[in-house]
Amino acid sequence: MGVRVLKEGMLTTVQDLGRIGYQSQGFGTSGVMDARSAKIANLLLDNPENEAVFEFTLIAPKLQFTSETIIAITGGDFRPMVNKKPVKMYTAIYMHRGDILEFAGCKSGSRGYIAFSSYIDVPVVMGSRSTNLKCAIGGHRGRRLLKDDYVGFRIKRRYLPYFLSRTLPIDEYNHQDITLRVVLGPQEDCFTKEGIETFLSEKYTITSDFDRMGCRLDGKYIGYEKTTDIISDGIAFGSVQVPSQGKPIILLSDRQTTGGYAKIATVATVDIPKLVQLKTDNTVRFEAISVEEAQKLIKLEVKEINSFIEQIYTPCKEVLDCRLVAKRLTKLFQ
Repeated sequence: MGVRVLKEGMLTTVQDLGRIGYQSQGFGTSGVMDARSAKIANLLLDNPENEAVFEFTLIAPKLQFTSETIIAITGGDFRPMVNKKPVKMYTAIYMHRGDILEFAGCKSGSRGYIAFSSYIDVPVVMGSRSTNLKCAIGGHRGRRLLKDDYVGFRIKRRYLPYFLSRTLPIDEYNHQDITLRVVLGPQEDCFTKEGIETFLSEKYTITSDFDRMGCRLDGKYIGYEKTTDIISDGIAFGSVQVPSQGKPIILLSDRQTTGGYAKIATVATVDIPKLVQLKTDNTVRFEAISVEEAQKLIKLEVKEINSFIEQIYTPCKEVLDCRLVAKRLTKLFQ
Protein backbone atom coordinates (compact mmCIF):
# COMPACT_ATOMS: atom_id res chain seq x y z
CA MET A 1 0.00 0.00 0.00
CA GLY A 2 1.97 2.95 -1.30
CA VAL A 3 3.77 4.40 -4.28
CA ARG A 4 6.73 3.15 -6.32
CA VAL A 5 9.23 5.51 -7.97
CA LEU A 6 9.62 4.65 -11.67
CA LYS A 7 11.65 7.77 -12.43
CA GLU A 8 13.12 9.91 -9.70
CA GLY A 9 12.94 13.37 -11.23
CA MET A 10 15.22 16.08 -9.90
CA LEU A 11 15.64 16.33 -6.15
CA THR A 12 12.39 14.66 -5.19
CA THR A 13 12.23 14.57 -1.39
CA VAL A 14 9.74 14.07 1.41
CA GLN A 15 9.10 17.35 3.23
CA ASP A 16 6.64 18.83 5.70
CA LEU A 17 6.66 22.34 7.21
CA GLY A 18 10.02 21.78 8.87
CA ARG A 19 11.92 20.52 11.89
CA ILE A 20 11.27 23.26 14.42
CA GLY A 21 13.15 23.75 17.70
CA TYR A 22 16.57 22.26 16.95
CA GLN A 23 18.55 25.08 15.33
CA SER A 24 20.30 25.77 18.62
CA GLN A 25 21.73 22.24 18.36
CA GLY A 26 22.88 22.76 14.78
CA PHE A 27 20.01 21.03 12.97
CA GLY A 28 18.45 23.08 10.18
CA THR A 29 14.69 23.22 9.80
CA SER A 30 14.55 21.77 6.25
CA GLY A 31 10.89 21.59 5.17
CA VAL A 32 9.14 22.64 1.98
CA MET A 33 10.43 25.60 0.00
CA ASP A 34 6.94 26.77 -1.04
CA ALA A 35 4.83 26.43 2.10
CA ARG A 36 1.75 27.92 0.44
CA SER A 37 1.62 25.24 -2.26
CA ALA A 38 2.19 22.44 0.24
CA LYS A 39 -0.53 23.74 2.57
CA ILE A 40 -3.04 24.01 -0.28
CA ALA A 41 -2.24 20.47 -1.47
CA ASN A 42 -2.96 19.13 2.02
CA LEU A 43 -6.04 21.32 2.41
CA LEU A 44 -7.56 19.82 -0.74
CA LEU A 45 -7.37 16.38 0.90
CA ASP A 46 -8.42 17.34 4.44
CA ASN A 47 -4.90 16.47 5.57
CA PRO A 48 -3.27 18.15 8.56
CA GLU A 49 -1.49 21.29 7.40
CA ASN A 50 1.88 19.81 8.38
CA GLU A 51 1.40 16.44 6.67
CA ALA A 52 4.40 15.34 4.58
CA VAL A 53 4.36 15.77 0.81
CA PHE A 54 6.65 15.02 -2.12
CA GLU A 55 8.58 18.07 -3.31
CA PHE A 56 10.39 18.06 -6.66
CA THR A 57 12.41 20.61 -8.63
CA LEU A 58 12.34 21.36 -12.39
CA ILE A 59 12.02 17.69 -13.42
CA ALA A 60 9.09 15.76 -11.92
CA PRO A 61 9.11 12.10 -10.88
CA LYS A 62 7.15 9.24 -12.43
CA LEU A 63 5.17 7.27 -9.85
CA GLN A 64 3.12 4.06 -9.82
CA PHE A 65 0.44 3.53 -7.20
CA THR A 66 0.07 0.10 -5.58
CA SER A 67 -3.20 0.93 -3.86
CA GLU A 68 -6.10 3.36 -4.10
CA THR A 69 -5.62 6.83 -2.68
CA ILE A 70 -6.42 10.46 -3.44
CA ILE A 71 -3.77 13.01 -4.36
CA ALA A 72 -3.46 16.73 -5.00
CA ILE A 73 -0.75 18.41 -7.07
CA THR A 74 0.20 22.07 -6.57
CA GLY A 75 3.06 24.49 -7.19
CA GLY A 76 4.54 25.11 -10.63
CA ASP A 77 2.71 23.86 -13.72
CA PHE A 78 4.38 20.56 -14.59
CA ARG A 79 1.42 19.36 -16.73
CA PRO A 80 0.52 16.19 -14.80
CA MET A 81 -0.89 13.08 -16.48
CA VAL A 82 -2.47 9.89 -15.12
CA ASN A 83 -2.08 6.94 -17.44
CA LYS A 84 -1.02 9.36 -20.21
CA LYS A 85 -4.19 11.48 -19.85
CA PRO A 86 -3.85 15.11 -18.63
CA VAL A 87 -5.28 15.86 -15.18
CA LYS A 88 -5.88 19.12 -13.38
CA MET A 89 -3.67 20.68 -10.77
CA TYR A 90 -5.07 22.16 -7.55
CA THR A 91 -7.79 19.53 -7.45
CA ALA A 92 -8.39 16.18 -5.74
CA ILE A 93 -7.55 13.24 -8.03
CA TYR A 94 -8.57 9.64 -7.29
CA MET A 95 -5.77 7.17 -8.01
CA HIS A 96 -6.44 3.46 -8.56
CA ARG A 97 -4.09 0.58 -7.97
CA GLY A 98 -1.66 0.39 -10.89
CA ASP A 99 -2.20 3.99 -12.03
CA ILE A 100 0.88 5.84 -13.21
CA LEU A 101 1.39 9.53 -12.48
CA GLU A 102 3.86 11.37 -14.68
CA PHE A 103 4.40 14.88 -15.98
CA ALA A 104 4.78 16.35 -19.48
CA GLY A 105 7.36 18.91 -18.33
CA CYS A 106 7.73 22.17 -16.48
CA LYS A 107 5.64 24.89 -18.14
CA SER A 108 5.93 27.47 -15.35
CA GLY A 109 7.40 27.70 -11.88
CA SER A 110 10.18 25.40 -10.73
CA ARG A 111 8.88 23.35 -7.78
CA GLY A 112 5.93 21.00 -7.50
CA TYR A 113 4.15 19.27 -4.63
CA ILE A 114 2.15 16.04 -4.32
CA ALA A 115 0.00 15.38 -1.25
CA PHE A 116 -1.56 11.98 -0.44
CA SER A 117 -4.80 11.31 1.44
CA SER A 118 -3.29 8.08 2.81
CA TYR A 119 -0.31 9.88 4.44
CA ILE A 120 3.32 9.09 3.60
CA ASP A 121 4.79 6.41 5.87
CA VAL A 122 8.25 7.68 6.80
CA PRO A 123 9.71 8.01 10.32
CA VAL A 124 9.23 11.09 12.47
CA VAL A 125 12.70 12.38 13.42
CA MET A 126 12.80 15.15 16.00
CA GLY A 127 9.18 16.00 15.39
CA SER A 128 9.29 16.12 11.60
CA ARG A 129 9.20 13.89 8.52
CA SER A 130 11.23 16.39 6.49
CA THR A 131 14.37 15.21 4.71
CA ASN A 132 17.58 16.85 5.95
CA LEU A 133 19.97 15.98 3.12
CA LYS A 134 23.13 17.22 4.85
CA CYS A 135 22.54 15.24 8.04
CA ALA A 136 20.93 12.31 6.14
CA ILE A 137 17.96 12.17 8.51
CA GLY A 138 14.19 12.22 8.03
CA GLY A 139 12.21 11.56 4.88
CA HIS A 140 12.96 8.33 2.99
CA ARG A 141 16.28 7.04 4.35
CA GLY A 142 17.52 10.59 4.82
CA ARG A 143 17.99 11.18 1.09
CA ARG A 144 16.23 12.13 -2.13
CA LEU A 145 14.00 9.56 -3.78
CA LEU A 146 15.61 7.30 -6.37
CA LYS A 147 14.32 4.97 -9.07
CA ASP A 148 12.75 1.77 -7.62
CA ASP A 149 12.24 3.30 -4.17
CA TYR A 150 8.96 2.33 -2.53
CA VAL A 151 7.22 4.69 -0.11
CA GLY A 152 4.33 3.22 1.85
CA PHE A 153 1.16 4.80 3.22
CA ARG A 154 0.21 4.97 6.90
CA ILE A 155 -3.58 4.73 6.59
CA LYS A 156 -6.34 3.73 4.18
CA ARG A 157 -8.34 6.84 3.31
CA ARG A 158 -10.07 6.62 -0.04
CA TYR A 159 -13.15 8.78 0.49
CA LEU A 160 -13.52 12.53 0.91
CA PRO A 161 -16.83 14.40 1.16
CA TYR A 162 -17.67 17.06 -1.42
CA PHE A 163 -15.23 15.46 -3.83
CA LEU A 164 -16.34 17.49 -6.88
CA SER A 165 -15.84 20.72 -4.93
CA ARG A 166 -12.22 19.95 -4.18
CA THR A 167 -10.68 22.24 -6.73
CA LEU A 168 -9.12 25.63 -6.11
CA PRO A 169 -7.75 28.53 -8.19
CA ILE A 170 -4.33 27.72 -9.62
CA ASP A 171 -1.47 29.89 -8.41
CA GLU A 172 0.26 31.28 -11.49
CA TYR A 173 4.05 31.12 -11.29
CA ASN A 174 4.83 32.38 -14.77
CA HIS A 175 6.45 35.69 -13.79
CA GLN A 176 10.07 36.32 -14.70
CA ASP A 177 10.43 39.64 -12.87
CA ILE A 178 9.00 39.98 -9.38
CA THR A 179 9.12 42.33 -6.40
CA LEU A 180 9.95 40.86 -3.01
CA ARG A 181 8.78 42.71 0.07
CA VAL A 182 11.43 42.76 2.80
CA VAL A 183 11.83 43.90 6.38
CA LEU A 184 15.17 45.69 6.73
CA GLY A 185 17.63 44.36 9.30
CA PRO A 186 18.77 43.05 11.61
CA GLN A 187 22.19 44.42 10.52
CA GLU A 188 21.22 47.18 8.11
CA ASP A 189 23.50 49.52 10.11
CA CYS A 190 26.47 47.65 8.58
CA PHE A 191 25.61 49.17 5.20
CA THR A 192 25.96 52.68 3.85
CA LYS A 193 22.92 54.78 3.06
CA GLU A 194 23.83 54.47 -0.61
CA GLY A 195 24.18 50.70 -0.23
CA ILE A 196 20.65 50.36 1.17
CA GLU A 197 19.31 52.63 -1.58
CA THR A 198 21.02 50.42 -4.16
CA PHE A 199 19.51 47.30 -2.60
CA LEU A 200 16.01 48.79 -2.76
CA SER A 201 16.23 50.37 -6.21
CA GLU A 202 18.24 48.00 -8.39
CA LYS A 203 17.18 44.81 -10.16
CA TYR A 204 19.01 41.57 -9.24
CA THR A 205 19.30 38.43 -11.33
CA ILE A 206 18.84 34.84 -10.15
CA THR A 207 22.09 32.95 -10.75
CA SER A 208 22.54 29.21 -11.32
CA ASP A 209 23.65 28.99 -7.67
CA PHE A 210 20.06 28.43 -6.53
CA ASP A 211 19.07 25.39 -4.48
CA ARG A 212 17.30 24.43 -1.27
CA MET A 213 20.04 26.11 0.77
CA GLY A 214 19.84 29.53 -0.83
CA CYS A 215 19.63 31.77 -3.86
CA ARG A 216 22.65 33.81 -4.92
CA LEU A 217 21.83 37.01 -6.82
CA ASP A 218 23.89 39.05 -9.25
CA GLY A 219 23.61 42.77 -9.71
CA LYS A 220 24.90 46.13 -8.56
CA TYR A 221 27.35 46.19 -5.65
CA ILE A 222 25.83 46.96 -2.22
CA GLY A 223 28.15 49.22 -0.28
CA TYR A 224 28.89 48.65 3.41
CA GLU A 225 30.46 50.75 6.18
CA LYS A 226 33.59 48.82 7.23
CA THR A 227 32.89 45.11 6.91
CA THR A 228 30.00 42.71 6.45
CA ASP A 229 31.64 40.16 8.75
CA ILE A 230 29.79 39.83 12.05
CA ILE A 231 29.80 37.47 15.01
CA SER A 232 27.73 34.54 13.78
CA ASP A 233 24.09 34.65 14.77
CA GLY A 234 20.86 32.87 13.87
CA ILE A 235 19.46 32.84 10.34
CA ALA A 236 15.76 32.99 9.51
CA PHE A 237 14.02 31.61 6.42
CA GLY A 238 14.40 34.37 3.84
CA SER A 239 17.35 36.19 5.45
CA VAL A 240 19.28 38.26 2.91
CA GLN A 241 23.01 38.06 3.59
CA VAL A 242 25.53 40.32 1.85
CA PRO A 243 29.12 39.00 1.92
CA SER A 244 32.16 41.16 1.16
CA GLN A 245 31.67 41.07 -2.63
CA GLY A 246 28.46 43.06 -2.12
CA LYS A 247 26.01 40.71 -3.84
CA PRO A 248 22.95 39.42 -1.88
CA ILE A 249 22.24 35.79 -0.98
CA ILE A 250 18.74 34.79 0.12
CA LEU A 251 18.81 31.84 2.53
CA LEU A 252 16.13 29.17 2.24
CA SER A 253 14.92 25.84 3.68
CA ASP A 254 18.26 24.01 3.96
CA ARG A 255 20.15 27.10 5.17
CA GLN A 256 22.83 26.87 7.83
CA THR A 257 21.62 27.59 11.35
CA THR A 258 24.00 30.52 11.94
CA GLY A 259 26.02 32.80 9.70
CA GLY A 260 28.77 35.41 9.90
CA TYR A 261 27.69 37.79 7.13
CA ALA A 262 25.58 40.85 7.81
CA LYS A 263 21.91 40.49 6.93
CA ILE A 264 20.55 43.56 5.20
CA ALA A 265 16.92 42.34 5.25
CA THR A 266 14.53 39.39 5.51
CA VAL A 267 12.01 38.48 2.82
CA ALA A 268 8.37 38.61 3.96
CA THR A 269 7.09 35.08 4.55
CA VAL A 270 4.21 35.43 2.08
CA ASP A 271 6.60 36.36 -0.75
CA ILE A 272 8.97 33.40 -0.39
CA PRO A 273 6.80 31.13 -2.61
CA LYS A 274 7.15 33.65 -5.47
CA LEU A 275 10.93 33.56 -5.07
CA VAL A 276 11.39 29.78 -4.89
CA GLN A 277 9.27 29.28 -8.02
CA LEU A 278 11.67 31.41 -10.10
CA LYS A 279 14.36 30.08 -12.44
CA THR A 280 17.91 31.07 -13.33
CA ASP A 281 18.11 34.47 -15.10
CA ASN A 282 14.75 35.63 -13.71
CA THR A 283 14.99 38.93 -11.83
CA VAL A 284 13.88 40.38 -8.50
CA ARG A 285 13.51 43.80 -6.95
CA PHE A 286 13.18 44.57 -3.25
CA GLU A 287 10.63 46.77 -1.50
CA ALA A 288 10.96 47.69 2.17
CA ILE A 289 7.97 47.21 4.47
CA SER A 290 7.53 47.25 8.24
CA VAL A 291 7.23 44.25 10.55
CA GLU A 292 3.60 45.22 11.13
CA GLU A 293 2.90 45.22 7.40
CA ALA A 294 4.53 41.80 7.04
CA GLN A 295 2.34 40.47 9.84
CA LYS A 296 -0.78 41.88 8.15
CA LEU A 297 0.18 40.06 4.96
CA ILE A 298 0.35 36.77 6.86
CA LYS A 299 -3.07 37.41 8.39
CA LEU A 300 -4.51 38.08 4.94
CA GLU A 301 -3.05 34.83 3.64
CA VAL A 302 -4.53 32.90 6.58
CA LYS A 303 -7.90 34.49 5.80
CA GLU A 304 -7.54 33.44 2.17
CA ILE A 305 -6.69 29.84 3.15
CA ASN A 306 -9.75 29.75 5.41
CA SER A 307 -11.90 30.90 2.49
CA PHE A 308 -10.54 27.96 0.48
CA ILE A 309 -11.81 25.60 3.19
CA GLU A 310 -15.28 27.14 2.92
CA GLN A 311 -15.13 26.81 -0.86
CA ILE A 312 -14.26 23.12 -0.67
CA TYR A 313 -17.20 22.42 1.61
CA THR A 314 -19.66 24.31 -0.58
CA PRO A 315 -21.23 21.89 -3.09
CA CYS A 316 -20.32 22.82 -6.65
CA LYS A 317 -22.94 23.43 -9.35
CA GLU A 318 -22.65 19.86 -10.69
CA VAL A 319 -23.46 18.44 -7.27
CA LEU A 320 -26.41 20.79 -6.79
CA ASP A 321 -27.75 19.91 -10.25
CA CYS A 322 -27.52 16.18 -9.46
CA ARG A 323 -29.37 16.68 -6.20
CA LEU A 324 -32.11 18.63 -7.97
CA VAL A 325 -32.49 15.87 -10.58
CA ALA A 326 -32.61 13.24 -7.82
CA LYS A 327 -35.38 15.13 -6.03
CA ARG A 328 -37.44 15.44 -9.21
CA LEU A 329 -37.04 11.74 -10.02
CA THR A 330 -38.08 10.84 -6.47
CA LYS A 331 -41.27 12.92 -6.82
CA LEU A 332 -41.93 11.44 -10.27
CA PHE A 333 -41.91 7.84 -9.04
CA GLN A 334 -43.75 8.42 -5.76
